[in-house]
Amino acid sequence: MQPLRHIGTCLAFAAALFGTAALAQETTSPEGGVALELNAADLVGEACRITFVATNTGAEPIDRAVYETVLFGAEGGVMMLTLFDFGSLPAGVPRVRQFQIADTACGRIGSLLINGAGTCTVDGAASDICAKGLATSSRLNIKLQG
Repeated sequence: MQPLRHIGTCLAFAAALFGTAALAQETTSPEGGVALELNAADLVGEACRITFVATNTGAEPIDRAVYETVLFGAEGGVMMLTLFDFGSLPAGVPRVRQFQIADTACGRIGSLLINGAGTCTVDGAASDICAKGLATSSRLNIKLQG
């Protein structure tokens, strides 16, 4: 009967060991990234003001995030290539950022493409988190891709 007691002890130990490993995996936060939502586009004079909600989903604050962005017309042709500086993005806190596109009616814009992160710094050093973990969405008829 004693061998069965040892087997039970071994099984209990193994379950505790695997349970601890699973718990460690659950509590280890993923590297995260940036979630960009195209939230609004409003005509302000002769310019289209584009509003984004940006959320850093990582554990560390992002010091600066600058995205190279391509604007496509309603027919699909490239209208322009520009840089949008989202500035600092604290971890887990949504931030609203607005950009004005001069001499452009919002109705002319068909979609936006985040072509890459021109600048991304975390803790004073270059990082790939801004591009590697990028998630995009849009509340408008204007598509946002990344």
